[in-house]
Amino acid sequence: MVESVRVPILASWERCQTAGLDPERFEVPYTDDVDPAGALVRAARPVLDRLAATLSGTRTAVLLTDDRGLVIDRRAAEPPLLPALDRVRLAPGFSYHELDAGTNGIGTALAARQPVRVSGEEHFSAALRGFTCFGVPVRHPASGRVEGVLDLTSLYGEAHPLMAELARGCALAIEQRLLEECAERERALLQRYLTTEHRGVAAGSLRLDGAGRVQSVGPPAGLTDGDESALTETAAGLIAAGRQEALELPLSHGRTAHLLCRPLAGGAVVEVSVPEDAGSRGAPGGAARRPLLVGEPGVGRLAVAARRRLELLSDAALRIGTTLDVVRTAREIVEAAVPRFADHATVDLYCPVLHGTAPGGPGAELCRVAASGAAPSGACGPYARGEPIPLHPDSPQARALCGSTAVRDTSPGPDGEPRAVIAVPLRARDTLLGVATFQRAARSEPFADDDLTLARDLAARAAVCIDNARLFTREHHLALELQRSLLPHGVPEQHAVDVAHRYLPAARGRVGGDWFDVIPLSGARVALVVGDVVGHGIHAAAAMGRLRTAVHNFSTLDLPPDELLGRLDDLVVRLDDESGTGPGLAGATCLYAVYDPVARRCQLARAGHPPPALLAPDGRVRFPDLPAGPPLGLGGVPFEAADFAVPEGSGLVLYTDGLIEGRHLDPDTGMRRLGRALAVVPQGCPPEEVCAALEDSLRPAPSADDVVLLVARTRSLDERQVACWDVPDDPAAVSALRSAITRRLRAWGLDELSFTTELIASELITNAIRHGAGPVQARLLRDRALVFEVADASGTSPRLRRAATTDEGGRGIFLVAQLCRRWGTRYTERGKVIWTEQQLPA
Repeated sequence: MVESVRVPILASWERCQTAGLDPERFEVPYTDDVDPAGALVRAARPVLDRLAATLSGTRTAVLLTDDRGLVIDRRAAEPPLLPALDRVRLAPGFSYHELDAGTNGIGTALAARQPVRVSGEEHFSAALRGFTCFGVPVRHPASGRVEGVLDLTSLYGEAHPLMAELARGCALAIEQRLLEECAERERALLQRYLTTEHRGVAAGSLRLDGAGRVQSVGPPAGLTDGDESALTETAAGLIAAGRQEALELPLSHGRTAHLLCRPLAGGAVVEVSVPEDAGSRGAPGGAARRPLLVGEPGVGRLAVAARRRLELLSDAALRIGTTLDVVRTAREIVEAAVPRFADHATVDLYCPVLHGTAPGGPGAELCRVAASGAAPSGACGPYARGEPIPLHPDSPQARALCGSTAVRDTSPGPDGEPRAVIAVPLRARDTLLGVATFQRAARSEPFADDDLTLARDLAARAAVCIDNARLFTREHHLALELQRSLLPHGVPEQHAVDVAHRYLPAARGRVGGDWFDVIPLSGARVALVVGDVVGHGIHAAAAMGRLRTAVHNFSTLDLPPDELLGRLDDLVVRLDDESGTGPGLAGATCLYAVYDPVARRCQLARAGHPPPALLAPDGRVRFPDLPAGPPLGLGGVPFEAADFAVPEGSGLVLYTDGLIEGRHLDPDTGMRRLGRALAVVPQGCPPEEVCAALEDSLRPAPSADDVVLLVARTRSLDERQVACWDVPDDPAAVSALRSAITRRLRAWGLDELSFTTELIASELITNAIRHGAGPVQARLLRDRALVFEVADASGTSPRLRRAATTDEGGRGIFLVAQLCRRWGTRYTERGKVIWTEQQLPA
């Protein structure tokens, strides 16, 4: 059931399982402890009214909850949605906290403290899987505390694609109204100050700006921007302390400001005076105190702005770099910046960065990788994602790249309207990767110095994440290229089985160590191999190549499967000893099977690998009783082989554990699923269709591990393609056998091979009679090549050698090697078999 599960949803499932929630049992508690006239409800009511009117005619419900997940308001635009909501108690007074209702838009948004979309099967409780919901936390803009959640819910399949943006916008509107309530209290504090202190200043001549500063009086004239910023920050700290306090603040040009905090009921006011004489350190004489900042303890617009900057950086650190994907990381940058920092943001990277290589320099071509927000007029060029970006030399982006420093531009745009642009180069580890651009519309506040600093910090964090993704991409491409070079590029020619295969990489393209092989053997036999190396990346791909090469080499010796795995195990132990403390090959698994189309039997052995499935011609599925054997690299433990009959037309299904295992899938359950999937495959289905059916029904998407699937439909050699003779222990019998071979070749239409085959047969049979041990048997096979075999009970194998001029013998095997395409020896339980292969005429 674990398909493409997003990280927030998977984390929520784990929390629900830890809490002991039952997905089949759904009960949410009810309470009447809901304040219908609270601050959140008052601030949200006009926003909810407008939102409900906007959604009129759609089957979308608008819900507002408090910080406990209790529903405190519900607006359903269409009556047909109401019964569905009532059935799951999605109504005022009921708790949709994650620990009560499982994964849902309300509770999961509260738990994750970020917007969350939960749709259909992503709900932990089965009762909620008919809905799609998007929840956005509503934070108090002064304290940053999550006050509740705004949630939009619709029936599954009917969610509008703009639901997420609509919910975010309305949540911001509620937060703004909460902020306006703070401003109202600040104005009341100012009026109380003027009334109680009798400062002789008319109330109508004073007003508060957006940071709580008292305008028309405010900071003394003649101060620099740095002085005003220092005064305001110090005053905000005094108000946050909430007690009467006086202090001096050094300013530029040797002047000193005197600040006095006067507590009021519910807040405080800070007065300031700056003497004209630079050397004054005592109480100001001719300089009158004037109100500078008013606010509640811990609250102030400047403090709010600073908190928002810190919160943005904190959220960006959590959001940016969640994956090692260059494009996704660039998108996370603009998503973090819009709309909280800028109205429009773009990320342009040098094209080589997208492929994992280092950019060639400032002259390399830029490509737009990510963009977010409604672009103001003339913002950063009208380029879509993926398009090359030609930069004008005077543009903020070009100046930022050439100067390797952030650039703030307030010059008019192409349309003559003022603009606010910050372009920041993305540099990490002395590598210039590209440029990030942030822009605010004309109606928004221009960027300040603090915003420039924030943009630098944001870009610095993002550049490191992009460079990490670039380096990972480079390693991934190298590993992928290595893996492709090591995996089979096709199935070799053989007639024993019809084969189809799949290599399905893990999620996010992670390179693994799974492999397969189809290896033709002597006597028309074929070896089927599937293996799995632990881990991912270049090491796993290289280890896979070493093991695959070793299996190929050992297979040329025609070893039985159990003996081959034993030698492979010894090799892994030696290689691991040589590698020292580095990653080794231990833990790799392998299944080696040899199918004989003449005897119609299969011999298998496995080293810690899942057993194969055998699909009989009548459709029955079974898993042969095959000793498991330890994984490779443990050493000292023998392997066991199993031998069983395989009727013609049977299917052998070999696979790696990625097909039957997963985060929530144990191997036994996975094998049962595999058996059920094979049972419904139509009889006589070609291997390619079997592969496709298993891929569709079994493979999780995306899979956490590589999957290799090898399906072989067995064939057999017809009796008319095989000729066998028992050879008497008499050299005179060679002549009669040569005549029999000639007659069989004539029957097969292979007269032109008669002469060479007679010579080969004469030499091998004579050697077997003279130097071997009886009984001696000869066999002729017509397969993809003409195969001639001589078997005897001796363990002595002939060898190719160069005979001296005076030697009377030693040239027979040399002649055999020259007359045939391949020759060799394989050992059996009863002795050995000398075999040769000749190319069939075209």
